[in-house]
Amino acid sequence: MGESGGKAAEISLKDQGNEFFKAGNYLKAAALYTQAIKQDPSNPTLYSNRAAAFLHLVKLNKALADAETTISLKPDWEKGYFRKGCVLEAMERYEDALAAFEVALKYNSQSSEVSKKIKRLTQLARDKKRAQEVETMRSNVDMSKHLDSVKSELSVKHGAEDNWKEIFSFLVETMQNAVKSWHEKSTVDPRVYFLLHKDKTDTEKYAPVVNIDKAFESPHTHGNCFSFLRQYAEESFSRAACLVAPKSLISYPQVWKGQGSRKWKHGQNDGFFFQFESPSLRKIWFIPSSTEKGQTLCRDPVALDIGMHEILPRVFKQG
Repeated sequence: MGESGGKAAEISLKDQGNEFFKAGNYLKAAALYTQAIKQDPSNPTLYSNRAAAFLHLVKLNKALADAETTISLKPDWEKGYFRKGCVLEAMERYEDALAAFEVALKYNSQSSEVSKKIKRLTQLARDKKRAQEVETMRSNVDMSKHLDSVKSELSVKHGAEDNWKEIFSFLVETMQNAVKSWHEKSTVDPRVYFLLHKDKTDTEKYAPVVNIDKAFESPHTHGNCFSFLRQYAEESFSRAACLVAPKSLISYPQVWKGQGSRKWKHGQNDGFFFQFESPSLRKIWFIPSSTEKGQTLCRDPVALDIGMHEILPRVFKQG
């Protein structure tokens, strides 16, 4: 008699819990399921129901524990795996959630609810993975791998001299800093960075950075800036220079609007130009930018023909 009375109480508590659950009172529902579990601790439905209540209360660790208990009590019931998948989804553990839903589908292949979850989670897992890849690309900026050909050219032009390594390091570091700045602010300041001569440069008079924010307003400002930079490079005994300018700032020369052999073949992306100058070598790149997963991301630098697309004439006298 006592046993059948307990069974009736269990049904009653469970049903009461279900009523509160349907009404949105998840705290009261969870409390009633807990009372029911005390009377019937091996009933998987009670743990499954309480897992759902805990999920609504965002008590995710408790919900996950109840889902695991449901599975251990009834391993061939898809509901336990479904509950586990829902909790893991709320934890943003999308790949683990997907695995749980796939087991649920194995035990109930007709469930459209599970199929929808699998479709959604597959996309979420893909998106999360890509967002992580984008963040990794944004934080681990390594431009040297794109500049191997320049490294070779510098070493050939400078022969056995070691100073080409310093020039190459200056180029790589300046480009990397520009990319990092773009990632942070979606722009770069228009500047020329000079590699000053450690023995000859008067550092009281010559700084390693020159702002050129007016340089690209018109042919007149462009010409004045170029004349100033050429004199600056000579008088400061600079060994190399890197020019950085955002495409959006350049009114003149708009090298991406050329025709015929000068035709621009690199799309309409936003981005910035990076021009390297030295007495023996000149190079220019366009570094395109896009937005992915809500983040600004610089793409690989595109090497341009400096004869066609220079944004400033030669700064150094030819060595």
